[in-house]
Amino acid sequence: MIRIIALSILVIPGILAVYGIKLMRDMVFGILQSPFPFLWLQFICGLLFVLIGIGFIAGFILHRDRKRNKVQDKFKQVEGKK
Repeated sequence: MIRIIALSILVIPGILAVYGIKLMRDMVFGILQSPFPFLWLQFICGLLFVLIGIGFIAGFILHRDRKRNKVQDKFKQVEGKK
């Protein structure tokens, strides 16, 4: 059950990142999507969606690997800092 919850937590930001890539691709080809009035605004929102989605997934994986002690020394947390 916990693995299903973890998978669903990762699927939502993944979908957000894919939608961001689609928005940026549509801007390159000059296709304006309905909620955005300008192409440049569509590209900025797409870039934010990609950065947020990939950043969340990367943070989730880093947190999991730190818990299991499978990261390099430079990615380990210092004992006094959190």
